[in-house]
Amino acid sequence: MSIAEAFRYSFCRIHCVFARRSSPCLTVQQRGNSSLSYLHAQLTSRQLPLSYDYLSPQPSHLLDVSLADYLPPFFGAPAIPGSGHTRSSLSSSSTPSTPSTLPVARDARLLPPAYHLVYFPPAVPSCQLLPDGTDPLQAPGPPFVRRMWAGGRVRWNKESRFQLRLRGGRAFCMEGIRDVQIKGVEGDEKVFVGIERRVAELGHDKALDLNEEKELRERYWSKDEEDMKDCGVIEKRYLVFMRERSRKAAADAAKAQGKVVKPSHGPTFTHTLIPAASLLFRFSALTFNAHAIHLDKGYCRDIEGHKNLLVHGPLSLVLLVSLLRNHLINNHKDDNLHVSDISYRNLAPLYAEEEMKLCGREVDEGKYELWAQTPAGGYAVRCTASIDRTQQTS
Repeated sequence: MSIAEAFRYSFCRIHCVFARRSSPCLTVQQRGNSSLSYLHAQLTSRQLPLSYDYLSPQPSHLLDVSLADYLPPFFGAPAIPGSGHTRSSLSSSSTPSTPSTLPVARDARLLPPAYHLVYFPPAVPSCQLLPDGTDPLQAPGPPFVRRMWAGGRVRWNKESRFQLRLRGGRAFCMEGIRDVQIKGVEGDEKVFVGIERRVAELGHDKALDLNEEKELRERYWSKDEEDMKDCGVIEKRYLVFMRERSRKAAADAAKAQGKVVKPSHGPTFTHTLIPAASLLFRFSALTFNAHAIHLDKGYCRDIEGHKNLLVHGPLSLVLLVSLLRNHLINNHKDDNLHVSDISYRNLAPLYAEEEMKLCGREVDEGKYELWAQTPAGGYAVRCTASIDRTQQTS
């Protein structure tokens, strides 16, 4: 059975739930390849399940520990035993986290920017995962059986009362598919799926009830993507789904040299690291992500056409946001400054065991350009970010 056939079997078996909720689960072959316009209506009509989590310090602490050997030293941070440098917990706290110190929930530290990515894992049983290890919630179905993270945007609420804190309170993530775009010529199309995720804290004592989901959707979802409502974080992510590659095409792609587009401006602050396969494994575990492109080198080479394990798109985002926060801590030393908005595009793959250079520069007051470079010096990830001051509200 080919990868596409395995996907078709798994996808249609799993997506019967969506067929009951929205449009019938039909593959592209059943609809005909001449037009994929139906995918927009089919995907945007899906009502994705709410995800709940507790904002415990533990996942953030484990991400801190995992990144400790890869990030630059932070201003005023204590030394990590055996690391040879200093660092902080990447969070607003007077008692930074170290590998031997798990912060207590009563400190109510702010959730570090982009760390929401290690919360709200998809509650999908292993038997429902697709053959590449991904969940089927946003997938268009066969023949689009390969998935990559194309980019996105994250916004953080400026009002302190809505900002997410690590105090053990219950929180939720609401997902919806906002838009679907088909790009490319017939027979080689790519399906870009735009997913919006809205995150808010519910508190310690609020209990589940049958009407909660409806109430949450009415309170926090908006037809206007720019409307923050009472959310702490709003994330827009774009996933791109592609057709299966033949073994020969995958082998050729793994050997090919990608196009190198170099930055036109030099950075004013940088940091260079080499992500190990163990870092990718840890980030996959923290995000509950079994996608084989981060875990199985043979799959990367023989099926996807990549020479090694791919660095996660969201891991690249975490690293770049951390670079910016390091710059702000070392140069501004203002606890009220925070990253308020970041947009990013993944332009070229980054691989395990290869050097990646994180770069940044201030382009205007409160505006930054960030990027990650491949070993050849070309763009791998390109971002624009804004910083702002927290508005103290009760």
